[in-house]
Amino acid sequence: MENSENLLNPNLLIELVQMKMPFGKYKGWILCDLPEPYLVWFYKKGFPAGKLGMLLATLYEIKLNGLEYLLKPLRNRM
Repeated sequence: MENSENLLNPNLLIELVQMKMPFGKYKGWILCDLPEPYLVWFYKKGFPAGKLGMLLATLYEIKLNGLEYLLKPLRNRM
């Protein structure tokens, strides 16, 4: 599964705590701060194409599986 492989890439985790949502209701929010219901909505409707979609899908998997603790040390360093 591609998303589970993404979890092994530490650079993706760093991007999740640095990159801001570029559009929509949560424009300007850091990706890791997006609420889970928003990610579930994207999951049902389809993630955007490209890197943003891959990052949102990865974040969805992280939150779905209760792995937010992986992001906290990185978030605290930023």
